Amino acid sequence: MAAAGAAVTVTVTYSNEKHSIQVASPQEDSEPTLQDMALLIEQVTGVPVPFQKLIYKGKSLKELEQPLSALGVKNGCKVMLIGKRNSPEEEAELKKLKDLEKSVEQIANKLEEVNKEFTSIQKGFLAKDLQAEALKQLDKKIKGTAEQFMKILEQIDAINLPENFSDCKLKKKGLVKRVQAFLAQCDTIEGNIGQEMDKLQSKNLALVE
Repeated sequence: MAAAGAAVTVTVTYSNEKHSIQVASPQEDSEPTLQDMALLIEQVTGVPVPFQKLIYKGKSLKELEQPLSALGVKNGCKVMLIGKRNSPEEEAELKKLKDLEKSVEQIANKLEEVNKEFTSIQKGFLAKDLQAEALKQLDKKIKGTAEQFMKILEQIDAINLPENFSDCKLKKKGLVKRVQAFLAQCDTIEGNIGQEMDKLQSKNLALVE
């Protein structure tokens, strides 16, 4: 077992490359973990941790928080890496998609708020004489939210990816699906708001008559 804080020297083979790495724990009095090794491997090979498959003695190493000694990895061991490194170009595209994903989350929160407000009006939590104005405001909000989603969709569509950027392509496809689902929600809520407004109007007309 490695002494606490002692570095472990491991040889990593990746396709036809060989890297000798020294894995030490960032904490002085603890052992290096698989996570420490994976981060170091990412630095020397360029293969991101989530895409690494590390094989030692024919077994796949998975528990990132485990100390290397618990996995049987000690000084002078050989570990094989299987995985695909992303090119800097693909990383840049992935970052763009991740930023758009954050914007989608923020707009989705607005959608959630509109839905909550609408549900409380439907349940009669708002005084009758205030409902018409509140619904009008919500109608405006939901239209604005849908517009924001449409803009994001245009931005996602504008990202042209080469065939080999498979991670980006997957992320882009997933993101488009999510935005389309949110847009469908916007349509449903907008339709429901419209129905409530019609109901209110016909009630008010009946009262006038």
